[in-house]
This record gives sequence, structure tokens and C-alpha cells, in this order.
Amino acid sequence: MVSTKSRLATFLALAAFLSGCSGVGWLPGGGVHAMNPQRLDSLVRTYSKANNVPPALVRAVIDAESHGDPSAVSRAGAQGLMQLMPGTQATYGVYNPFDPAANVAGGTRYLHDLLVRYHNDVQLALAAYNAGPAAVELYHGIPPFAETRSYVARVSAELRSL
Repeated sequence: MVSTKSRLATFLALAAFLSGCSGVGWLPGGGVHAMNPQRLDSLVRTYSKANNVPPALVRAVIDAESHGDPSAVSRAGAQGLMQLMPGTQATYGVYNPFDPAANVAGGTRYLHDLLVRYHNDVQLALAAYNAGPAAVELYHGIPPFAETRSYVARVSAELRSL
């Protein structure tokens, strides 16, 4: 018999999969089309400042999510540089997720909101970016999903290296 908590965890994982950000990132073999590094750095600086998010955090998320490919699409349907899911795109007014400026603007606003929600706890914000805030709330911290724990560790390591 499946417990209520187990069913809820499955539901939340599915909801995060459909409405959050992917964490899956770009599709291997899909052909990486990284954009001009100077333009990407300019976008990161602009929207990091506008949304009061550390530029190194935005850059680390972009590196983990899309490797700087604005045309990236995950198996989950996340799109663009910051791998925004359609629900997140709608919430943050990203009408063209493949427009690098729009994607980074929406993604940094989302990161800002997560940082505020989790009192600047970057680990929790990253977990919520990957698995969704509902999963972080359910587990009172980083969810026990292998993919989410790996994502948080990978982005945190990238952040330390920048």
C-alpha cells in the first residue's frame, strides 16, 4: 500500500517537473549553441543588478541548466538559458523563452523570489528552482530526490569556482 506522504511526494515531484525549472538542463546530443560570452555576461550583470541577485549565482544556474545555450530544451520541456518551464514563464512574463534577455530577466526574478522566500539560503533556493517550492516545503529542506541533491551540489560547486 502506498502511503499518503509517498503519493504527495510523487505528486509534488510531477508538479515541479511540469511547472518549475528543469534541472535536467540541455538535451545531450541536441547540439549546444552557446551564445557570445560577452553578451551573456552583459545580460547576467544587467538582470542580476535589476533583481538584486548575485551575478555568480545567475551564471552558475545558467551553466548548470543550459551551458549557455539559449536554444536549449530539456526532456521536461524547460526552455532557454535558465531552463524555465512554461508555468514559470507565464508567472514571470517570459513570452519568448528563447530570447536570452527575456529568459534571464524572468529567471533572475524567479531566483530573487526564491532567495527572499528562503531568507537568502542559496541551497534551499536552488532546491526550489530545481524541484519546486512545494517539494522544499514538504521535506522542510532539500528534497531527498537524487536529481535535486545532485543539482544543488553541482550549482554550489560551480558557484564556488566563479
